[in-house]
Amino acid sequence: MANTGSSSSSGPLGGVRIIDLTTVVMGPLATRALADLGADVIQIERPGGDFMRDFEPKRSANMSAFSMNVNRNKRSVVLDLTSDAGRDALLDLTATANAVVTNLRPRALEKMRLTDDDLRARQPSLVYCSATGFGSNGPYADKAAYDDVIQAASGLASMFAWLDDEPAYLPSIIADKIASLHITYAVLAGLHQQASTGQGDFIEVPMAESLASFNLVEHLNGHTFEPPIGDFSYQRLLTKHRKPRRSADGWICILPYSDQNWRDFFRIAGLETYIDDDRFASVNARIDNVDELYGLLQDVISTKTTAEWMTICDHHSIPAAPVVDLVDIAKDPHFAEVDLIAEHDHPTEGRYRVVRDPIMFRSGSPGLHRHAARLGQHTAEVLAEIGYDQAAIDSLTT
Repeated sequence: MANTGSSSSSGPLGGVRIIDLTTVVMGPLATRALADLGADVIQIERPGGDFMRDFEPKRSANMSAFSMNVNRNKRSVVLDLTSDAGRDALLDLTATANAVVTNLRPRALEKMRLTDDDLRARQPSLVYCSATGFGSNGPYADKAAYDDVIQAASGLASMFAWLDDEPAYLPSIIADKIASLHITYAVLAGLHQQASTGQGDFIEVPMAESLASFNLVEHLNGHTFEPPIGDFSYQRLLTKHRKPRRSADGWICILPYSDQNWRDFFRIAGLETYIDDDRFASVNARIDNVDELYGLLQDVISTKTTAEWMTICDHHSIPAAPVVDLVDIAKDPHFAEVDLIAEHDHPTEGRYRVVRDPIMFRSGSPGLHRHAARLGQHTAEVLAEIGYDQAAIDSLTT
């Protein structure tokens, strides 16, 4: 059963306190990962809460599905940071913390006097991580940025035009989620430096740069060299034939990859004449002729059921997987066995599903130890921990 009261927790980050000044998804998802790992994450929310709390669907006010998902294992404190009293309370909290994570815009932080310099004047060893839309040293520094904007600005949307003649958005808030991973590992590195040297640091994680660098891992390709010595982009990804295939009863991904995989597949599929074809004899040859290679697949794959293909491919160690509808992930035998999605009972919101952190430690994997908090649920508790008496707490909460 999750602990809904104690501030202590186990895990690799047990004993670490993080002040969470984030909103929407990118920042809260990163701080959720840190909370899952055992950090005492104190989420500071404005009166009324993050607007994501009221997204539909929800069973009660301020407890949306989004909020339930990204705010588990945290404590919620409501402070009006535009007031002197609220700001002073945050500074008092910061003095007890190892790190602060924020995705508030730099101008807003300057206006509230909550910049890195402001907070580290009180706590010099603080790790201060600022997540932004665009890097602060570039001309787009002050632009508003949400996932669609970053998909466009980072080159991701344009990649769809390579295949379908028009740019498009991936049906996922991938920019938020990729940036959140960068925030998480950056804060972990900052905490390691803090533990090793006693020194704090300022960290900036821009969404646009995070997604652009992510996109360039394979696509920089021949343009890695100056002057370029080959094509931009990874050619295997640029064929319209790279797609799931219809089997006799559904959809499947079959991806022979090694030389042996392809020889086995040609033999199994009755395409023996291609085993010694120079166009498909090596990985570089297959990439150069990927349209012809992948174009061979559909008629063959449609002759067997998905289950038949999976049996054949597994027997020959050919990479393959059925195409699983995302809504059915919990029913998949593998994800069901590893308990990726578990059901819990929230004290106020009832039965709900929790997607666990996928990483595992032999000493104990990250899990749910605190349900997503109601807005301001822990304000009095946290303030009392840092020495505020009841009168001071009442002055901040009434």
